[in-house]
Amino acid sequence: MRAPATTTILAASLLLTATAYAQAPQSFRVISPVFGQLVSFAMPSNFSVVFENTKGGHYIREAVLKGETPERWTEMITVTGEKGMTLAPGSSPEKFAGSIASGFKSACPDSFAARPLGASRFGRFEGFVAVIGCGRIDSGPTRHSETALLVTLKGTSDYYTVQWAERGPESDEPPVNDDRWQARLRALSPIELCPIVAGEAAPYPSCVNKS
Repeated sequence: MRAPATTTILAASLLLTATAYAQAPQSFRVISPVFGQLVSFAMPSNFSVVFENTKGGHYIREAVLKGETPERWTEMITVTGEKGMTLAPGSSPEKFAGSIASGFKSACPDSFAARPLGASRFGRFEGFVAVIGCGRIDSGPTRHSETALLVTLKGTSDYYTVQWAERGPESDEPPVNDDRWQARLRALSPIELCPIVAGEAAPYPSCVNKS
């Protein structure tokens, strides 16, 4: 009976793998000029951009699952840029991540959690990766948890972030230790910074060909 059982289990496993693969959304490469560099990463095709703004030295772009809005969303991928921030004395990707985490903590001092995934390099640029979150937060239509994969990058003159946030039911502690954050980091990869080439327009072949 062992052989039929093993065959059945293997077939079921292959079916589940094929189903999961079929359900995984395709990704497309996003390359955008943000201040002094091009920011490039892979974004799942079931997301669409719903907000973009540059104000002074701060840039932000938000994408949510198709059919959701900037006010009512379950997942959001955000890109930010901070112009000239590398010139700040003592700046580092880890300290920048810490400042963002502090903002989260101020919104939920009793249910904040963080999990540093550590320093990393994105091409030739330094970065830092962490998961931060609030178990209970009151922003949005209802009280909820909000957890985010946070990638900070130190560019030539500016700092950048790529974030993948998720809202869920309120809890005593956000799910910062869940394996899905590593999976989402892989889904966003490769995350890169490229130089802006004078006169080059989208789709920015110099950055595309870099990989």
